[in-house]
Amino acid sequence: MLKNYLTIALRQLSKQKFYSAIKIGGFALGIATCLLITLYIRHELSYDKSYPDADRIYRVIAEYSNDGKIGQGTAFSAPFARTVKATFPQIELAGRLMPFPLFWGAGSNEVMPEGKKDNIYEEGFTYADQSLLDMLQLPMVYGNRATALAEPNTMVLSRRKAEKYFPHQNPVGRLFYLNNDIKKPWKVGGVMEDMPSTTHLQYDFLLSLTGHELWNGEQNNWNNQNYDTYVKLQPGTNPVQMADKLKTLWRGQLLPLWTQNGMKDAEKLVKTMGVSLQPIGDVHIYGINSPGGMKFIRLFGAVAVFILLLACINFINLSTARSAGRAKEVGLRKVVGSRRTGLIRQFLLESLVLSFFSFLLAIVLAWLLLPLFNKMAATSIIFPWREWWLAPAMTGAAVAVGVLAGIYPSIYLSSFKPVDVLKGQASLGVRHGGLRSLLVVFQFTTSIILIIATFVVHGQMDFLLNRKLGFEKDQVIQVQGVGSLDKQMHTFRDELLKVPGVRDATLSDFLPVEGSKRNMGTVYNEGKEKEEAGVGAQFWNVDERYIPTMGIQLAQGRNFSEHLRSDSVSAIVNETMVKKLGLKDPLGKRFGYYKWQMQIVGVVKDFNFESREEIGPLCLLTGSWANTMSVKVNTTDIKAAIGRIGALWKSFSPHQEFRYVFMDESFAKMYADVQRTELLFTSFSVLAVIIACLGLFALSAFMAEQRSKEIGIRKVLGATVAQMAGLLSMNFVKLVIIAFVIASPIAWWGMHKWLQDFVYRIDISGWVFLLSGGVTVAIALATISFQAVRTAMTNPAKSLRAE
Repeated sequence: MLKNYLTIALRQLSKQKFYSAIKIGGFALGIATCLLITLYIRHELSYDKSYPDADRIYRVIAEYSNDGKIGQGTAFSAPFARTVKATFPQIELAGRLMPFPLFWGAGSNEVMPEGKKDNIYEEGFTYADQSLLDMLQLPMVYGNRATALAEPNTMVLSRRKAEKYFPHQNPVGRLFYLNNDIKKPWKVGGVMEDMPSTTHLQYDFLLSLTGHELWNGEQNNWNNQNYDTYVKLQPGTNPVQMADKLKTLWRGQLLPLWTQNGMKDAEKLVKTMGVSLQPIGDVHIYGINSPGGMKFIRLFGAVAVFILLLACINFINLSTARSAGRAKEVGLRKVVGSRRTGLIRQFLLESLVLSFFSFLLAIVLAWLLLPLFNKMAATSIIFPWREWWLAPAMTGAAVAVGVLAGIYPSIYLSSFKPVDVLKGQASLGVRHGGLRSLLVVFQFTTSIILIIATFVVHGQMDFLLNRKLGFEKDQVIQVQGVGSLDKQMHTFRDELLKVPGVRDATLSDFLPVEGSKRNMGTVYNEGKEKEEAGVGAQFWNVDERYIPTMGIQLAQGRNFSEHLRSDSVSAIVNETMVKKLGLKDPLGKRFGYYKWQMQIVGVVKDFNFESREEIGPLCLLTGSWANTMSVKVNTTDIKAAIGRIGALWKSFSPHQEFRYVFMDESFAKMYADVQRTELLFTSFSVLAVIIACLGLFALSAFMAEQRSKEIGIRKVLGATVAQMAGLLSMNFVKLVIIAFVIASPIAWWGMHKWLQDFVYRIDISGWVFLLSGGVTVAIALATISFQAVRTAMTNPAKSLRAE
């Protein structure tokens, strides 16, 4: 019997090639999308799960409450880790990571192995404790993990970097020099396996924290928070209770220190601080600095479900619409003794056959589209051909989807009564299309929501990249690695100013773009340290050419001058800082910053230096060292200007590559997640419209076929082609308009909520909805019109011949 069912199913596929192709194609597109998104979600949820005892490893999170808003951070003071390890036996290990590029060595460096002359730029540097190696149990290629970072000035390399600098050798004991600092060599203490792509710890160079101090006495200083701290708990330890103990210890260290320093409301401030423990497996998707995290996972999951539903709807619509064509078959089979259960099995088997063909095509499509998907989603997923679960998972999914999509058509088709069929009353699939109409509305509602979302995301991205920022990002070239020039940095800058096409140049690592340094501190009005709570502000070291090079506007006062030695204790602040300090006449006023009293000599107009935050207080101070030279050019021949700058660089540093980026590109990277969202919404919108239109095209073709005699009669009675085309199209256009009415408020709510993540955002204009609705109606009309016009132009004699 099963063989007979299968034979009939294959015969039906062969007999109805056009409709079978639409069903399989639409199904395959939807399933391929679901498969890609499933692989993405699986990839994202697998982060940091490979470490032994990962379920007992946590990152310590600092929590702050300010004016009802709860903020989080990952940085703790240097003695925090060793103190909690010594205090609580429930903590098996505690280790620190110091990845912040504010401090020398972390982030990126110019690297020179011993015996070589050329510097090579490398990223992926961080300082780490030996205990962190023990906690993560990183597999080693060379060296002893237990002692790899135990000595001062040692480093651990990844396998790929070891192979790059010491191919097929054991590099343990070999030396590296960073940033031309010949006086401070770093010895290789070990080589670890490359960090997997599914970890938030993407580092190739671990620098030892043993014996390392950022400044004298820093390792015993509780006031400065510069280290990410990880702990491994003893088996059975409750992390919530442990976090409460860490909070008590942290508060207990800071309160007497702040009280001793005369801080106002020290006790009140300490009570707003808390601690939580974040499982290491949650850092990537729930991380404080995670670019997408769980939002992308939920978004992708929802899209996958809706795309699959669209494909299933195509199947249901076409199956029920073609019911009249199967009615005689059902009636005759019932007359000769077939039971309804047998017919249901028959139609379900046909659905399963379609599902299996669709899954086979979908797997091939997903494999071919995976590189493009990786680029869009910024991932490195590998198709799991060798994974044991792939075949059983795909088989189970094919069965589940086949049954889900086929259950209603099977029940519906098997319900025909032989008496009605033989009387010619089996046109149910044509005349009773309420469910089909509902499903078409659902399809286009989903499509319109995605189209509206695409327009809104595009508008927000365009706004972010082109709004007035308060500084000039265009035609600014960031020359990197100038720190290795050491004492020649300023000479290089002065020579740059003589290069044709160069308008200005400045030395500073603090820039209003992605990847530059940040330094947070607290300031007090002069003499008010014990009376005021203080103002948190960014402190940037710049030179006297920074303001004109960046195109920042001075509102009051003057710029720094290289001829005034007093500018070493002078400051230029932004308008927000003036407001926060409550200064009406800021010029000449002093404020306290750590051990210094700084005098305000200038005020700049506010400019944006963070991607999603309001403009905060900012203080510019004079600095003499930097690793980045920002060069403002005033020529249309950028390529020639870069060539001249590169030639000058080679004259200063012949053994180091000339590296540069454009500031507008660095600025755009701040919104990489928004760009990904725009690209994904666009892709999913196109895909949803294609699937919906595939079904609409097939449905309109069938409807035109069923109404061919009616059209013939109307033409004989004088109806025009335009009238007939309008008649066939109008019902579908009405459904699209209904979908538009339903989709608009849903899309507005969803995109309004998404825009709340941005301090500076667009308003959702009415034209977005009108344009989206117009585009959808136009696409639907184009899809329907081909069949409508074709049918309307058919000679009536052909359609009425049988009459």
